[in-house]
Amino acid sequence: MHIAMISEHASPLAAQGGVDSGGQNVYVAFVARELAALGHRVDVFTRRDDPSTPAVTVLAPGTRVIQVDAGPPQPVPKEALLPHMPAFASWIARWCEQRSWRYDIVHANFFMSGQVGLFLRDRLQVPLVVTFHALGRVRRLHQGSADGFPDERIAIEEALVDRADCIIAECPQDFADLTGLYGADGERIAIVPCGVDTRELGPGDGRARERLGLPADEFVVLQLGRLVPRKGIDNVIRAIGVLKREHRLDARLLVVGGEHADPDPRYTPEIARLRAIAEEEGVADRTLFTGRREREALSDYYCAADVFVTTPWYEPFGITPLEAMACGRPVVGADVGGIRHTVVDGETGYLVPPHDPPALAERLKWLHDDPLRARSFGSAGLRRVRSTFTWKRVASSLDGIYAELCTRSAPAFQERAGS
Repeated sequence: MHIAMISEHASPLAAQGGVDSGGQNVYVAFVARELAALGHRVDVFTRRDDPSTPAVTVLAPGTRVIQVDAGPPQPVPKEALLPHMPAFASWIARWCEQRSWRYDIVHANFFMSGQVGLFLRDRLQVPLVVTFHALGRVRRLHQGSADGFPDERIAIEEALVDRADCIIAECPQDFADLTGLYGADGERIAIVPCGVDTRELGPGDGRARERLGLPADEFVVLQLGRLVPRKGIDNVIRAIGVLKREHRLDARLLVVGGEHADPDPRYTPEIARLRAIAEEEGVADRTLFTGRREREALSDYYCAADVFVTTPWYEPFGITPLEAMACGRPVVGADVGGIRHTVVDGETGYLVPPHDPPALAERLKWLHDDPLRARSFGSAGLRRVRSTFTWKRVASSLDGIYAELCTRSAPAFQERAGS
């Protein structure tokens, strides 16, 4: 098959850890590569945000990233991109027509890419698959007036739920939100989780702390990902404070992520707020902000940690817990969304409420005091990832969905073309 993947703001070429660069970028990059490894040709269309980026970049054999000229060729917050989507859709249509290019299926990622996908579905007469990655109604429930997306988002999502040929839910909670909040037809939803490249991430060689310059005898807690308020990093810092005051445990917290390799708040404003919280909690000297790190460096950070922590307010899926599990680390995660699906409480780690520093601190103390349990959780997490959550399995599931849709949809599109 020839597959068009749409990812308007989340380029697979982008550096990870920024405000608008996270799990979706990873998802698109690895899904595209693995689909190509199955023999498909995959073109990823993303919005040009840098005039110096080549028009076409080969991501891997059989996979290209194509820059779409829609809006200014500079970074634009994703909340402000919707007005540029008509130009984005028209650009792709012209690109296809000028080359007599034929795609077999369109897979859109996020609601704005879905809007583009609806246009291409009708224009190119091909099936449309949508992975939302996040839902507007869920975001509004948790962020309220702080949600910067336009109100039109909900109407676009409703249209996609009604018209897309298949919706990919990333976990059971995603399925429940689609059916409960949007009235989606469960028969047109397929649950396909995110994954991990176990060739990229693994338990390591035991020398990660040495390479990072960390003492061997510290209890190290890792928080890694985008530095935005909803990720609940303030909750983790407060838990480190509780550990120190109430449990007499002086843990080291590593906070990896940001807009720049330099953790200066000029580049990542959220760091200023988080540093103030660390000062307030009396753990500023135990909280290290590393700034953004490239993917090839992440394995050492995961492997250097005694435990990985992620306590967002909500999480459509969450790839970082899987990455930590792939490195054999126990995970303490918020009992929300996809984390509830990936982390097995009491087996691969613990689930805690998202706004409860004392509960998080208690679980961290348990893991500190029982290293055998921590290692058991890490080993169980590694087995769970390798058996269930690999990008190869994800691509194989999508491959089957695409093939079924193409077979089922061909007569309908041929009939429509004939009329």
